[in-house]
Amino acid sequence: MFFGATDGPMTEDQLKAAGGRILHFPTVLGAVVPVYNISGVTAELKFTGPVLADIFLGKIKKWNDPAIAKLNPGVMLPATDVTVVHRSDGSGTTYIFVDYLSKVSPEFKSQVGVSTSVKWPTGVGGKGNEGVSGLVTQTPGSIGYVELIYALQNRISFGSVQNAAGEFVKGSVDAVTKAAAAAAPNMPADFRVSITNAQGAGAYPISSFTWLLLYEDPKDKAAGKAMVDFMRWALTDGQKYAADLGYAPLPPSVVTLEQAALDRIKVS
Repeated sequence: MFFGATDGPMTEDQLKAAGGRILHFPTVLGAVVPVYNISGVTAELKFTGPVLADIFLGKIKKWNDPAIAKLNPGVMLPATDVTVVHRSDGSGTTYIFVDYLSKVSPEFKSQVGVSTSVKWPTGVGGKGNEGVSGLVTQTPGSIGYVELIYALQNRISFGSVQNAAGEFVKGSVDAVTKAAAAAAPNMPADFRVSITNAQGAGAYPISSFTWLLLYEDPKDKAAGKAMVDFMRWALTDGQKYAADLGYAPLPPSVVTLEQAALDRIKVS
C-alpha cells in the first residue's frame, strides 16, 4: 500500500501495527449532518448535542418529545416513533459523529464511545452514506447522519446543531472553515486533532479534517515521491477546488506546517 485516507485519525495501537511510521496529512475539511424524514414537517429542525446523543442512545423515542419540541417552537412535531439509522460499516463519518456526541454527553461516551465502528444501542444500519440516506428517505420518522456533501448533492433535509458558543449552526463550507480556524493555532505536530465541538462564533460543531496517510520511509521511493508531489499540489492549487465539492479548504497556517512535514518523507 502506498497511501491511505481516513476521516478518523489512527490510534496509537493502529500506528504501532502499521509496519512503518505513518504520517497524517490533512487534505480538506468536511462535516457530518443530522438528516431526517418526518411526515408533515418541512421546517429546518434544531438540535443540541445532548438531544442528538439521547436520540441515538434510544432515550428519546417520539418526535414530539419535550426535549425536541423545546428547541423547535412553532413546529408541529408528530407523535410518531423515532427510527434511528446509523452506519453498519466502519467509517470516518461515524467516527466524527460519535466523537462529537461523546464530547457533549458523558452517557454517550461511556455507553458507546469513540471509534470508526461502535455498538449502537438502538436503530438500523445502512452501508455507506448511500445506505443511511436511502433508509432515511424511505422511512418516515427516521433520523441518521451523513457527510455534508452527500446531503447537499442528494437534497436531503438536515438540521442545524448548537455549537459551543450556543448558536444553532447549519452545516456549510463557511461554518466548517470557522471550526478549523479555532484549532489551527494549536495544531499538534502529527496533525491528529479533533475539531468537533470547536469554540468560536459561527463554527459548525460536527466538523473534521480528512487525512491522507503516508509512510515516512516508503519502500517504493518512486511511488512515495509521486505521493509527495501530489500532496504539494493538493495543499496549494488543489485547495481551490474544495468548496465546489462541498469541502472547506485548509487554513493557510496548517498548509505551511504540512509543507514542512512533507520534507520528512524519505523518497531518495
